[in-house]
Amino acid sequence: QVQLVESGGGLVQPGGSLRLSCAASGRIVVIYTMGWYRQPPGKERELVAAVTSGGTTNYADSVKGRFTISRDNAKSTVYLQMNSLKPEDTAVYYCNADIMSAGSVRMYGYWGQGTQVTVSS
Repeated sequence: QVQLVESGGGLVQPGGSLRLSCAASGRIVVIYTMGWYRQPPGKERELVAAVTSGGTTNYADSVKGRFTISRDNAKSTVYLQMNSLKPEDTAVYYCNADIMSAGSVRMYGYWGQGTQVTVSS
């Protein structure tokens, strides 16, 4: 059993900052890529940022220069530091991780439950 638990969402004014965290737990052997996705109201889920096990990062153009993804492999945790937030960043943010668990012969993609981020004055 593998679980991803997110925290850190909330309401923030435009220009403000939030930090999201996502901790993986369970019978984990290896965590490969970890990332954050978001789903704005009435829209499809989209990639925000991802980081490989080696530390290579990838960002959506809309968040480059404002968001920073990082991970702590010792804690099996990925973070998303969000600065200069805009109303269009409002969405449910989901954590995703590619994980090989004990007893498995391949990795699977796991999702967190989602955390709401609302940017509004």
